[in-house]
Amino acid sequence: MADFIVAVILIAMIGGAVAYIIKAKKSGVKCIGCPAGGSCPGSGKLPKKKLAGRVIGRKTMSIGGMHCAHCASDVAMILNQIDGVRAEVDLSKSRARVFYDREVDDEELKNAVEKIGYQVTDIR
Repeated sequence: MADFIVAVILIAMIGGAVAYIIKAKKSGVKCIGCPAGGSCPGSGKLPKKKLAGRVIGRKTMSIGGMHCAHCASDVAMILNQIDGVRAEVDLSKSRARVFYDREVDDEELKNAVEKIGYQVTDIR
């Protein structure tokens, strides 16, 4: 009897999960389970930004709170909006490599990322 009850509970849970995924996909959610509710602005590959001058330096930012490719795309997009900065974000390592062709203050980089809801834990 206990096995039957466990089986019914599992079937109900799996059925509920499948129904949730189908409903989310029909409503246009890009990323199920995303902390932004699936409405992240990132939806694919970003074009690689070209800098105006030669790269004079590199920094690595450790970033917390990224859970999906859309989150990483969001971070790359906000960093690439800073003049003189090109960023490449690695979701699996929770970090962004920042290349710059002019001096950029660490606080400017940190504030940009934290403004969109992520945590900068280190800049080297």
